[in-house]
Amino acid sequence: MTTQAPSSSSPQPAGIRAVLLDSGGVLMQPKGGRWNPRADFEPTVLEWAPDVTPEQFARAVVAGDRFMAASRTTPDLDAYHRVMLDTLGVDSPAELLAALVRPVPPETVLETFPEVVEALLELRRRGIRLAVVSDAWPNLPELHAALGIDEFFEVYAISAVLGCRKPDPRMYHHASEGLGLEPGECLFVDDDPELVRAAIDLGYQGLAMCRDGAEAGSASDGVASITSLTGLLELV
Repeated sequence: MTTQAPSSSSPQPAGIRAVLLDSGGVLMQPKGGRWNPRADFEPTVLEWAPDVTPEQFARAVVAGDRFMAASRTTPDLDAYHRVMLDTLGVDSPAELLAALVRPVPPETVLETFPEVVEALLELRRRGIRLAVVSDAWPNLPELHAALGIDEFFEVYAISAVLGCRKPDPRMYHHASEGLGLEPGECLFVDDDPELVRAAIDLGYQGLAMCRDGAEAGSASDGVASITSLTGLLELV
């Protein structure tokens, strides 16, 4: 297995007993490149309102993004969908809202990054405990199960369940306390360097996931970065 050492002048993490991982951008990605709304949003809406144009959908997605960004926690899915439907000028009956969240095989819209399963297997083999800290909806463990990675994680800290979002300290603490470990024994990995900096300020060790190969930005100076999960294997 080829490993990628962390890039930064910061000291390498030490004494790691657990790794706390963000999900999106670290463990998995959406097929087609868009997290929200789900990839079948447009065809589902078109079944109810066939005259909606691509330009209208684009504006609705922007409205949904703004609603998400303004929410203190991950909002209810129906509320999120109503914002976009209102922007489209489409009514939001219960039947349409149900159709927008109907079960679909997660593997049709999501995929893990190529190295993830092998890296998680190796971390577990080395006795490193694993948890997820993610701004996500409550069904995240089920999505991970469908992708074959839920078995690796002892604890899930999920924003929609805890009622807060990163960088709220409760997100990080829920994971480390659930593992029975001190913050300094845990390494937090996220694709947002600012959220990694927040964890470091709370006493956690941290790495930014920069899959495009870019260094962590100057706004988070001192945050080391890796380009894939295999980079962790240099450290534990």
